Amino acid sequence: MNRKTITRLGLYLLITCLGTAQVWAQGSEEYGSGLKLNLNDDGSKYVRFIIWNQIWARYTDNNPGTIVNNEAQTNTTDVALRRSRMLAFSQISPRFLVMFHWGINNQTFINGGTPGGTAGFGANGPGKKPQLFVHDAWAEYAVVKSKLHIGAGLHYWNGISRMTSSSTLNFLTIDAPIFNWATIEASDQFARQFGIYAKGQLGKIQYQVALNKPFSASNIASSMEQMALPTQPQAPAGTAAVDASNNSWASLGYITYNFFDTESSLLPFRVGSYLGTKKVLNIGAGWHYHPDATANSVRNPAGDLINIQRNDMTLLGADVFVDLPLNRTAGTALTAYSVFYNYDFGPNYLRNIGILNVAQSGGNFQPTIGTGQIWYTQAGFLLPKSILGDKGRLQPFAAFTYKNFDALQDASSQYDVGMNYYISGHHAKITLQYSTRPVYGADGRFHPTKPSAGELITQFMIYL
Repeated sequence: MNRKTITRLGLYLLITCLGTAQVWAQGSEEYGSGLKLNLNDDGSKYVRFIIWNQIWARYTDNNPGTIVNNEAQTNTTDVALRRSRMLAFSQISPRFLVMFHWGINNQTFINGGTPGGTAGFGANGPGKKPQLFVHDAWAEYAVVKSKLHIGAGLHYWNGISRMTSSSTLNFLTIDAPIFNWATIEASDQFARQFGIYAKGQLGKIQYQVALNKPFSASNIASSMEQMALPTQPQAPAGTAAVDASNNSWASLGYITYNFFDTESSLLPFRVGSYLGTKKVLNIGAGWHYHPDATANSVRNPAGDLINIQRNDMTLLGADVFVDLPLNRTAGTALTAYSVFYNYDFGPNYLRNIGILNVAQSGGNFQPTIGTGQIWYTQAGFLLPKSILGDKGRLQPFAAFTYKNFDALQDASSQYDVGMNYYISGHHAKITLQYSTRPVYGADGRFHPTKPSAGELITQFMIYL
C-alpha cells in the first residue's frame, strides 16, 4: 500500500468519524460524541475515542508553615495540569464491550512527574515528564441485554454513592470534593480496583455491584510509625488506624431509582450536570466493605506496643440528584445534588489531602477522608440563553460541606462558590471557583491564628 493510498484512507476514516458524531446529553451540537468510527452501516458496532485536558490557574492562601521550593510562602500562584487523558471503548457487538482509559493527573511545576528527584535537582526534576498510566481496562458481556451485564478488569463501577462513580467531564463545580473517592490512592489506582462487576436496569431501578481485590495499601510495621506529617492533625500514638496490606476481598455496590428520565448505564461515569437536556430525579444508596483494611497499634500506658488490631472498612452513602429544565424557551435549568456519608475505617483514621499541592509542608492540605460523617450539597442554576446569546451560557453554583471526623476535636464547615461559562456545553468551558478549607493545629482543633484558608481557581477545559 503506497503513501497516497494510506493518506486517502486516513482522511476517509477521519471524515467518517466526524460525520457520524451524534449529539448527546451534555449540551453541545458542535462537538457531538467526539471521534466515533462506525464499523457497520447502522452504527451498532463502533469504536469511540474521547480526549480531554483540564488546566488550572490558581491563587492559594497557604496553611501556616508552608514551604515551597525551600522558601516560606504565605500564598502561591501557579498553573497546573489537573487531568490530561484519553479514553477509548468499542462495542463490536451489542453483547460485547471493551474499555481502555489512560492518561495523567496532577502535574505541577514541582511535582507529579518522574519520581525519585527533589525540587530543582535530578535528571528531569520531580515535576517533569510524568508517565502515562492506565485508569480503566475492562471487558463486559451482556448476559441479559440491559438487565444483566457482567464485566471484569481494572474498573470504575464503584459503590457508596453516585459521585463515587462521577464523570470528570461534566462536574457542576470545578471538581469533585475528593472524599467521594474514599479509598483514593490508598487501596485503589485513582479510584479503580481490580474486580468482577455486574450491572443492569430493572424497570426504574439501576444497580451496580462488584467484588474487588484491593491494591496492597502499605506495610503495617512502617504504617504504625507514619500516621501523619508533623504539620498535620495527629491522633494520640497508638489510637489511629492506618491503611494496611491484607489479602481480603472487598464488596461494593450502588443502587439508584429513576423517577423521571432513565440515565444511561453503558459506562459507569455519572453526569454532574445535564444543562437542562434531561429531566432527572434519582435517589440512591451504596456501600463499600473491606475486611481487615486498616490496622492500629495497641499500647500499654508506658507507650510500649503490645498488639496490632485489625479493622474492617465499612463505608456507606445515601444521596439524591436532580436536574430539571425550568423554562425550555429561556433554557433555564436547575441542578442539585446532596449526599450523606458514614465512613468507618477504624479508630481515628484520618487522611489529609491537598489537590495539586506544591508545598513541601503545609500548602493546601486539609483533613479530607476519615472515620466519621460527611454531608455534602451542591446546586447550580443555568441562566437564560438570552444573557449571552450565541456566545455561550452561564451557570452560577455553590456547594457546602460539613465534616465531623472522630480524630478531630472540631467539626468543620466549608463552602465553594463559582461560575461555569459554557462556550460549547461541557465540551469547551471555563470555570471560576473560590473555595474555603479548614485549617487545624496538631491538637485536632482549629488553628488558633488561622482557622480557615481559601483558594481561587480558574479551570480551562476542552474535551472532544
